[in-house]
Parts: sequence; C-alpha cells; structure tokens
Amino acid sequence: MKICIVGAGAIGGMLGARFAQAGHDVTLILRGANLTAVQQNGLKLIEEDGNELLVKQIKATSALAEAGVQDVVILTLKAHQVAAVAAELPALMHAGTRIITMQNGIPWWYFHKLPGEMGKRYQGINVQTVDPDGNIAKYIDVDRVIGSVVYPASEVISPGVIKVIEGNRFSLGELDGSDTPSIRAISEAFKGAGFKSPISSDIRSEIWLKLWGNLSFNPISALTHATLEDICVFPATRELAANMMREAQIIGEKLGVQFKVSLEKRINGAQAVGQHKTSMLQDVELGRPLEFEALIGSVMELGRITETPTPNINAVYALVSLLANKLQQHKGTLRIS
Repeated sequence: MKICIVGAGAIGGMLGARFAQAGHDVTLILRGANLTAVQQNGLKLIEEDGNELLVKQIKATSALAEAGVQDVVILTLKAHQVAAVAAELPALMHAGTRIITMQNGIPWWYFHKLPGEMGKRYQGINVQTVDPDGNIAKYIDVDRVIGSVVYPASEVISPGVIKVIEGNRFSLGELDGSDTPSIRAISEAFKGAGFKSPISSDIRSEIWLKLWGNLSFNPISALTHATLEDICVFPATRELAANMMREAQIIGEKLGVQFKVSLEKRINGAQAVGQHKTSMLQDVELGRPLEFEALIGSVMELGRITETPTPNINAVYALVSLLANKLQQHKGTLRIS
C-alpha cells in the first residue's frame, strides 16, 4: 500500500517505521528538526525490548502536495491541528483512498453514519468543538473515514528517533460498524507490520473508554503536575476524577455507548500505570498547546446536546482553559514576570 502519515511524531513515526519495514511505500509529513533528521539519516525506532530499527528508505516532506496520491492517509496530528491541513488533504486522495483518524477525544465525525436509533436522532451533527469552522468536514468525505483508538505509548527522544514505551494495538472501525473489504485489507496491513489491529463493530464505545480517563486524568495532571498514580491515590483528586467520569458516562450511555469496564476498574487501571506523566502534563512542561477541547470541551458539547449537566467537567475545563491561555500569553512558560 501507499501510506501517508500526516503528523509523524511519536505515534506516527512508530507506524511509519514499521510499515516501511513491512514493505509498504511510506511517506511521512513532518517539520523542523525531525524532518531534517529523517531526510538525512532515516527514521530510527527503538522498540520496547531495546531492539533498534533504522529505516533509511522512507520519504519525508513538509508539503502534503509533494506526497502524491495515497491508498491510506493516517492522521496522527493532535485534534486541534487537523483543521490547519484539511484543505491540503484532497491532493492525497484517489477514488478509494481511506483516511484513518487517530486523534484523542470525541472526533468531528462522531454523529456521522451513527447506526441505530441514535443515528436517526443525531445524524449529521458536526462536533463544533473540534471543527468550529466546518473545514475538516468540508475537505474530508466522511465515507472515506475509518475510526481508530490508539493504545501504544511512545515518545520522540531526539529528532528522527522514536522510542516505544508500551503497547502495539490499534483498533479500527467503520463509522457505521460494518465489515468491509477495505478495512479488512488495512487491518491486515497493520498486522503485517507487527501490530494488533482488531476491527471493532462499535468504535465509538472504544473511543469513550479511552476518553473516560483522558478527560479527567489529563487536565487534573496538567493543573497539579501530578502523575496518574498520584491523582488516583490522593482521595480528593480521585473523587474529582470519578465525578467527571460519572458525568461523561451518563452522556455516553444516552448516546448508546456501552461501558464494558466499571468506573472503579478504569481508575485502578490508571493507578496501576504508576508514576506516569499524562500527555497534557508533558505538553505543559514543554510549553506546547494543550489538547483540551477534544478531550473536555467536546464532552461538554455532547452534554449540551443530550441535556446532561456536567458541573465537574465544566469547572476543570475552566481551569485548564486559563492554563492554556497563560501558556500561550507567555510563550510556553509559566514563569510570569
């Protein structure tokens, strides 16, 4: 397959290295020092067991138009970055090109092709929190989209060098829950590259299960500089996370989502991860923009759509919004003169 990975950072780089090693024609879209390093030296992947994979025959560019037409486009950008490249994506597409969205949180397409009674009630609504101007929906045909849930953790440890922390599972799902030849072929490509890639008939429920923790643990950690274990062990923050998750669960269940894990088990699972910094805390420490709209604002929007109160989520959203604003004002540093 011809595979283009747009936003080839920690997860995208991991995918790119493995797909290229498996024999696919891979193009990475990336910028800055990472682009220079990959163009000059290739892409290095350090696996969880310490083994190193260096892929030199891999294309890398900062311009989507240079990539050419692709069979599969994988969007590994953060949710707030997708709109900026949406208008350039059609240049990558032929009639059968599929687009895999790998953003955390509620995706812009959530109410498109929603099956069953919920689909009849909410069909076609755009999630405005993550696509406020409608640019993503304008340039990405929803019939091309495959939903996904990303389970691995990895990090860029230096330009062009990706280290896998843990995990290798990427769940995939057609938006209407169907089983198609296209998604089967893509799942097999993932498996051939060494990943677990189950096809989900209910990708939204998987999205919610991951989001359930992200919408609470990420902002709490960003605000307190605490790890997952810290948040879960400290009674007040454990209860705050649980209250946020309860509000989210009510919203999800109103939309037909099945939570197959109990709330306590989900929190205990986060605690078991230990002294791990969430991605939002890492972004605070590095002075990067915070991915809070897709993780928290979108849940509030779905709360309004389903007429579900979200007082705890609203309060934490207000605080992390101010944090994001101060980071932006002071160019990534919290040291205020």
